[in-house]
Amino acid sequence: MIDQHERRIWLRDMAVAAVAMGTMPWSWAQAYPNKPVRVLVGAAPGGPSDFLARTFADAAGAALGQPFVVDNKPGAVGALAAGMAAKAGGDGYTLMSGAPTAMVNAPHLLAKLDYDPEKDFVPVTMLGAGAFTLSVHPSVPVSNVAELIALAKAKPNTLNYGSGGNGSAGHFCMEAFAGHTGIELTHVPYRGDQPAMVDLLAGQVQLMFSAPNVAKPHVQSGKLKIIAVSSKERMSALPTVPSVHETAPGFENLGWIMLFAPQGTPTPILEALAKVWAQAKTQAGLKARLDEFGMFPPATYSTRESLQAFLKVERDRTRDLVRKLGIKPS
Repeated sequence: MIDQHERRIWLRDMAVAAVAMGTMPWSWAQAYPNKPVRVLVGAAPGGPSDFLARTFADAAGAALGQPFVVDNKPGAVGALAAGMAAKAGGDGYTLMSGAPTAMVNAPHLLAKLDYDPEKDFVPVTMLGAGAFTLSVHPSVPVSNVAELIALAKAKPNTLNYGSGGNGSAGHFCMEAFAGHTGIELTHVPYRGDQPAMVDLLAGQVQLMFSAPNVAKPHVQSGKLKIIAVSSKERMSALPTVPSVHETAPGFENLGWIMLFAPQGTPTPILEALAKVWAQAKTQAGLKARLDEFGMFPPATYSTRESLQAFLKVERDRTRDLVRKLGIKPS
């Protein structure tokens, strides 16, 4: 996380940005916000949703002159917080830091859902997006994606992969990879990424897609091999590791966090909030932290139209995967 010295410098820079924003011709600028704004997070403190929500809250508070208060409401894959945000109304005073679990996957995983991710929310800005790392146990005789594909095709369903559970990001990413490359793997679900990583390190499963910070600590010790990343471009934090796309063109699977607002939120408010983040992420200190966290948002998704298109692709892909896997809401 950002230390106190970095935070002071960054808040100073944001104050300068706020002055610049004050020159923009927004007739409503003095009216919004005129009280604190709540940013709901459907996860416990410390994870990507929380980190990015708090970073955004600092930026927005400095730029717009009112506190943006992060409110963690973990539970039901983020659906608890999303339901609260959906019911809050579109006045701009309740926002949601949302991940794919709550905003794409939840309708396929939960039988009872008191919100519609597509109809009840509008995306504001991509707070962060990052690749997953494809890690294999050293006992697996492959050093790149092409060799992994060849091995899996020669021995269908003999390679076991771990994930944080049915419907988790790692599960869906690996199934998307298998479908894209025409291979068959055996899924071993766990109660979270960490238990899955423990068994990967022990060789009980042979491969896994995970967040970079979960896998990277074990590479230097020789306990794991990272052979690819799931973004189309290579990661700045892992510049020598190729993307899956380089071997299997067209493949991309990102972990992402977006800022959402309830449907009906006025467009000028959406634009102001997006502008805050567009300015904040250019600050050198914050950019470095986002890069280190592996979650710097791609420039490709910089407008609401591009975010809507991205979400449609994500929802269509998830729907097709769920049908293929036969997952039923519970």
